[in-house]
Amino acid sequence: MAELPVVLLPVGADDDALDACLGALEANTPAGTRVWLADDAQCGPRGYAVIERWIARTGLSADYTRRQRAIGQVAHLDEMLKACGDADVIVLAPDALPTPGWATQLAACFARDASIATATPWCNAGETAAWPRCGEIGPVPGDAERIARAAAAMAPRHPELPAAVDHAVLLRGRARLKAGGLDAASYASWYAALIDLSLRLAGLGWRNALCETAFVARGGEGGPADGDLDALAARWPHWHARLAGFLMDDPLHEVRERLSRLHAEADATQRQRDLFAEGAADADAPALEAPAPAGEPSGVREGEDAPGGGEASPP
Repeated sequence: MAELPVVLLPVGADDDALDACLGALEANTPAGTRVWLADDAQCGPRGYAVIERWIARTGLSADYTRRQRAIGQVAHLDEMLKACGDADVIVLAPDALPTPGWATQLAACFARDASIATATPWCNAGETAAWPRCGEIGPVPGDAERIARAAAAMAPRHPELPAAVDHAVLLRGRARLKAGGLDAASYASWYAALIDLSLRLAGLGWRNALCETAFVARGGEGGPADGDLDALAARWPHWHARLAGFLMDDPLHEVRERLSRLHAEADATQRQRDLFAEGAADADAPALEAPAPAGEPSGVREGEDAPGGGEASPP
């Protein structure tokens, strides 16, 4: 298997969310994948303990860096991306919950279409990439394996999104460099800076695509910082109308419906397997013993055993 892109995870201040994210990352990402935990002086003592414990036992190739003073979400992330040069990088939100196969499917998306600059997986809280309904926040799927199987069974056509979404996104390194990286001077949130980057990439002829074969869950949507929406409107006057139109018309409605059908079929298949497994277990179970003859004590019989008892650098 080809080496997967670096997973860049900007560390947040929510220790519980970070713990859950790292657990899902460990369980659902191939061993040896490079992971960079980048901390813009956000993590407290408990969060640091979570990271320290996770790095000590992870099968991933993980590194952790921390700034002494915070410089802001966008500036920090741009610094980390610049350190990765022209490498492709998956930026994962610190409260995201990757499902099985997520990183492999994102990498396969890039391999299929060299014109794709950003690939965004499905998410229960993914705005334009939301499932089961566009623009709505749904509950985190209870069975990560089932939704991952359903997504992996989708035909990989990678339709266009208005912009990448910040729960998880694979960025093509050389495209990002040509677009000039993130604009930390104009935006304070990764949410808005990613939209701006996506629109600049589209202007250069690149595509912002949905990776419909991958799913990354999340407890809630990301959002802009104060002033970010005004900055987007000033630079991209048609953006808000375009986004609103996409959310209302949902041009990917049929694609979402297909995922819903596959998800339901995966559930039915699993229930059928469970039913057959239970039947097989019953067939293999030993027959009930006949009652002991009169005068012979029940329980253990003769001949039977009695019960016993630092500085920014890419990872």
